Amino acid sequence: MFQGASELTLDAKGRVAVPTRHRDALASAGGSVVLTAHPDRCVLLYPRLSWEPIGAKVQALSSFNEQARMWQRLLVGFAEELELDAQGRILISPALRKFGNLRKSVMFVGQGSHFEIWDCEAWEAKLSDALVMVGSAPPPGTENFSL
Repeated sequence: MFQGASELTLDAKGRVAVPTRHRDALASAGGSVVLTAHPDRCVLLYPRLSWEPIGAKVQALSSFNEQARMWQRLLVGFAEELELDAQGRILISPALRKFGNLRKSVMFVGQGSHFEIWDCEAWEAKLSDALVMVGSAPPPGTENFSL
C-alpha cells in the first residue's frame, strides 16, 4: 500500500527519485511502473501489474461515447511504461510534465494502489480546496465514520 506524501525535486532532465521506502514495493510488483495523466491535471504512477486491469477497463469503454473517449485519450493516450533506474529514479516525459505543469518541486501523494504526482503549488491549492470540502459534508457512506 502506497501512503504518505513526499516533496521531491525534478532534475533538469525530468527525473525524480521515488521515495526509498516505496522502491521495494514497486520492485516486488514487477519492477516496472506506468505513468499516466489524471483529469485533475496530476500524473498517476502505478506498478505495472496494478495498472493492467485499469487500462483494460478503460480500453473496453465504447469509443462511440464522448466521455469514454476523453478518458481513453487521457489514461491510455498518456500511459507510459518505465523502469526505475539504478538510483531509483523515473523519467517523467515532457508531455506528462507539461500536462501536470510539473516544475522543479513535486509532491508524491500515496493513494493506496498508486501515487499521484503533483506540482507543489497545484497540490497546495488542491489541498486547500479539499480541506474546505471536508468541513462541509462527509462523502456518501461515511456518515458514521469516526477517527
